Amino acid sequence: MSESGSDLDATEHTALMDGHIAEARPDRELAERIARKRKTKSDNQRSYGSVEQIEGGPSGASIAQQPRVPAAPVEPQIEELELKYGARHVIKLFVPVTLCMLVVVATISSINFYSVKDVYLAYTPFHEESPYASTKVWNALANSMILLCVIALMTVLLIVLYKKKCYKTIHGWLILSSLILLFLFSYLYIEEALIAYNIPMDYITLGFVLWNFGVMGMIVIHWKGPLRLQQAYLIFIAALMALVFIKYLPEWTTWAVLAVISIWDLVAVLTPKGPLRILVETAQERNEPIFPALIYSSTVMYCMAAASPAPGAAGERELRPLQPHGTVEGEGRDGTEAGGGEAGFDAAWRERRDEGAAPRRLRVDSAPPRYVTRLDPPHAPHAPPHAPDLDEEKGVKLGLGDFIFYSVLVGKASSYGDWNTTLACFVAILIGLCLTLLLLAILKKALPALPISITFGLIFYFATRSVVKPFADALAAEQVFI
Repeated sequence: MSESGSDLDATEHTALMDGHIAEARPDRELAERIARKRKTKSDNQRSYGSVEQIEGGPSGASIAQQPRVPAAPVEPQIEELELKYGARHVIKLFVPVTLCMLVVVATISSINFYSVKDVYLAYTPFHEESPYASTKVWNALANSMILLCVIALMTVLLIVLYKKKCYKTIHGWLILSSLILLFLFSYLYIEEALIAYNIPMDYITLGFVLWNFGVMGMIVIHWKGPLRLQQAYLIFIAALMALVFIKYLPEWTTWAVLAVISIWDLVAVLTPKGPLRILVETAQERNEPIFPALIYSSTVMYCMAAASPAPGAAGERELRPLQPHGTVEGEGRDGTEAGGGEAGFDAAWRERRDEGAAPRRLRVDSAPPRYVTRLDPPHAPHAPPHAPDLDEEKGVKLGLGDFIFYSVLVGKASSYGDWNTTLACFVAILIGLCLTLLLLAILKKALPALPISITFGLIFYFATRSVVKPFADALAAEQVFI
């Protein structure tokens, strides 16, 4: 409080503190909730003016209500939030997808190791060695169905382990996979790159570099680290896995796998009993993030409206004076709670009141709740070891499998040496991803990212390979330039 002159007039500024902590919601729901709260306050006449004590005694009081400013319409807020986050989501997914595909295309173009077919995966027993096209077709279909059964079995096993809360088993599985990718396949990649670019390096230096690279990757993926570094490792892992598929899958089987896996993605996400849908819904019910080794996040933050909560009661509204001299909100200067006794006024104030000091004026400002932008996700009672910290950011998430198969399609197209086909597939995948994000913004639920992009990519590939390439070759032969 501040004293002025002999009459000891004092002014207490208070604010209406909202004790409700909102959960993180999409932008449209957040804007609508804020608008509803403002409308409710306007309807209930929750506008506080100046309250003064009259000379006759403490009981006489006159309340003058000041009109509140009407609530802002919700539509401009929604449009502003959608413009703010919609384009940013697209850009933040276009950049990593583009980088992953560029790494694969550059590797295929400069390192011949990944274009030579000499060894095949154990899941593809038919090697398409027959000269007849019909035999190659059924070999490719058989290989793709076998590989799809393996993927479906592994997915169902992951869902069962997640349902049973076997988090240590899942983490061990993912850590083992990351170890193989970051050490074994990275060693093969670095070795072939050194051979291709004719760079000499001894095994001691190679081992030192590989050890630091692998250990750092394990730390940032499965524990903590800089966000950009984690994203870079996830992109590299996806590119490395795409190169493995291009190298060890037979020729026609690669295209069959792309078509079959897109259909599987559609079924697994959209059907009521789809395994990926069960995984997403279970994670949402438990308020848990999906494992970071499987997901790339754009990390665009959703705003969360939250004000300081009242102790012991959520949603309770009360008037409190601001605490002087930096005392903690919710406590008086003598350590007592602000809500008890004299509602937070100290002993000196009560003594002056009992001695019959000059009347005091209490002015209550009609200020709206003070909102802070922060993330405060609710925690489950029995949170798993990988529960997020309070500062975890949320945004559009894309599975690493989508990165892998996007890169397989573009890398396979680039392996034939036709840049027109490669660019057509690249543009088709980005168009499909943009349409998927548009549907995501409209439907507000998890969607498969493969079907639209892979369908466009396959159509563009075969159309360009069958129509555009012969046309361009004929123009080049006739020396006609358009």
